[in-house]
Amino acid sequence: MTLKQVKDHLAQLDTLQFQLPDRTTVPSHFHVTEVGQVTKDFIDCGGTLRHEKVVNFQLWNADDVDHRLQPKKLKNIIQLSEKKLFIDDRLEVEVEYQGNTIGKYHLDFSDGKFQLVSTLTDCLAKDKCGIPEPEVVEQNSCASGSGCC
Repeated sequence: MTLKQVKDHLAQLDTLQFQLPDRTTVPSHFHVTEVGQVTKDFIDCGGTLRHEKVVNFQLWNADDVDHRLQPKKLKNIIQLSEKKLFIDDRLEVEVEYQGNTIGKYHLDFSDGKFQLVSTLTDCLAKDKCGIPEPEVVEQNSCASGSGCC
C-alpha cells in the first residue's frame, strides 16, 4: 500500500486500528513513534546493485492505556513528515511492530482496519545462484497415461 492510499483511508475513518496477521489487533493505546523514509542500498547475492526506498511507520505500545491516536492526528503527522523529509506519497509503506522481536510488515486495508501483512526473505538472484523458479502446476490437468483422469 502506498502512502497516498494510507492517507485516503485515514480520511474515511473515525477510529484507527491495525490488525496483525494472526487476526489479533494492536492494542488501541498504541503510538506511532516514527514516520520516516528508509533508503536501502545493497548488493544481492548475484552481485546486482539494488536500491529500495519505503515509508516506515513504527508502532509502539506504552503503559499509557488511555491514549488513542485518531486518524486525523496520524494524517497530520504524515503530512509534516512529507514536508520535512520530502517524502513521495507514491512510496510503499512498511510497518515495524514489537512482538517477540521487531517485526516488519507490509500494509493492506480491509474491513475498516489496516492489515499488517507478513514479509518474507527471498533470493533476488535465483538465476545466478542456481535456484530454480517454482514450477507452475496447472489445475485440473492430467498427464496422458497417468491414470488420474
